Amino acid sequence: MSALASPSVSLPAPPDRDAPMGWSNDSPYLAGNYAPVQTETVAADLTVIGELPADLEGVFVRTGSNPRFEPQGRHHWFDGDGMLHAVEFGNGTATYRNRWIRTRDFEEEGREGRMIAPGMLRTPDLARLPRSPHKETANTDLTFHAGRLYATWWLSGEVYEIDPITLATTGPIDFGGALDGTVPSGTMSAHPKVDPVTGELVFFGYAPIPPYLRMGVISPDGQVVHHTDIELPGPRLQHDMAITPTHNVLFDMNLRPDLAHGGRLAFFGDEAARIGLVPRHGTDGDARWFEVEPFFGYHVVNAWDEGTPGGDDHEVVLVGCRIDDPLIDPSRHADEHGLVPAIADLRLAPTFHEWRLTTATGQARERQLDDRFTEFPRMHDGWLAARSRYSYHPMIAPEATLLFEGVRKHDLSTGTTTEYRYPDGWFGGETPFAPSSDAARTAEDDGYLVTFVAEEATGRSELQVLDARRVEDGPIARVLIPTRVPTGYHTEWVPGADLGARR
Repeated sequence: MSALASPSVSLPAPPDRDAPMGWSNDSPYLAGNYAPVQTETVAADLTVIGELPADLEGVFVRTGSNPRFEPQGRHHWFDGDGMLHAVEFGNGTATYRNRWIRTRDFEEEGREGRMIAPGMLRTPDLARLPRSPHKETANTDLTFHAGRLYATWWLSGEVYEIDPITLATTGPIDFGGALDGTVPSGTMSAHPKVDPVTGELVFFGYAPIPPYLRMGVISPDGQVVHHTDIELPGPRLQHDMAITPTHNVLFDMNLRPDLAHGGRLAFFGDEAARIGLVPRHGTDGDARWFEVEPFFGYHVVNAWDEGTPGGDDHEVVLVGCRIDDPLIDPSRHADEHGLVPAIADLRLAPTFHEWRLTTATGQARERQLDDRFTEFPRMHDGWLAARSRYSYHPMIAPEATLLFEGVRKHDLSTGTTTEYRYPDGWFGGETPFAPSSDAARTAEDDGYLVTFVAEEATGRSELQVLDARRVEDGPIARVLIPTRVPTGYHTEWVPGADLGARR
């Protein structure tokens, strides 16, 4: 282990735990480094161990769940108010900020001084429709498109624009009324995709009432230019999508409400799952569905075309994380207690997987690429929708809650991996790729990985920078954060060149 990778370097005292005082909720996702922070902080000229690369220019932003008020009843990790944590890099210096996302529900609860809206594990409040029967937090994902940073929610909801420098919430954005936040027609889910060639933003939205699934396209200048319903047999739990230059890739998976038993979540493992291909600006009549083995998946890495589109040799290749049996069932998984993390009633045992969809025959082939548990995968977004070689995968630790003990780099061309493990007791998060700002460096792995890392026992937090070409070497720079950064969700890298006058 390199000296930079070791926590033995002299560091300032750990920050206060800043955990909520007097909360009685015993959810594991409110304890340890999952405990929310209650302050917003700005800190400039942060201490750096090592040296920040001169070609690392931009802002790293991460979102996550951070409840402001004590949850009522059972708490789900996905329930908390959205909070952003960011580090801005420039001229060899780093500045940290954190700030809540100020959604309509956040502001309403602030006026009341308590939690009002029901979370995932409470009975939905149908009176809250048409916006959502659950609390909207915009806490799940971040996407930079057309000069704007968007925060989105995984159950579909309103899109909130965020200032990437100050992290201020500009407010909900409805794209000229095309996405007004009403259920089910006016929402956008987390994980839309930006086509790096056309500049289009491709998105989907879903709901427990018809139409169950919609997809759309936003132009490079921020206008909704396509929006259409996609037929499904009933409500389906969704989370992500993929794109190729020719198609949008959608899902009809096996984890969904069991309408015959009160709508409880069930896994229909005796049925085939389906992966759908719809032309970028197509409609439901253009959709083609491919049957695959039963599964549920949270996150994809990428998809691309191989062969000639429309030809006999054409395949759509999809790579991502797959869970073959997501429900906790002691009769089938008794030996996993404490070794496979769980969120509420779902076990997190995802592995890296590949699907090949042959358009001429309608047949699908699939294979497991790695049998080790991993989630929150990322890649160089400039290779999105093109055949990519590298992806970067946080490594799931054998713990009861979701903790990432390191990062693994997959090379699809050679089938090999390299990895870096954090020091004992330290855990990280998603590792987005930050391309080098040096115009001469254009290879797919010419850049850096950045992620927040925290010591579980103390809350001491830092941001680590790894060279994407040599992940196994560990951090080349460690930025010390003067406050605790709780474990969170997804991230976005906004290049300095795209910040423009905001700086």
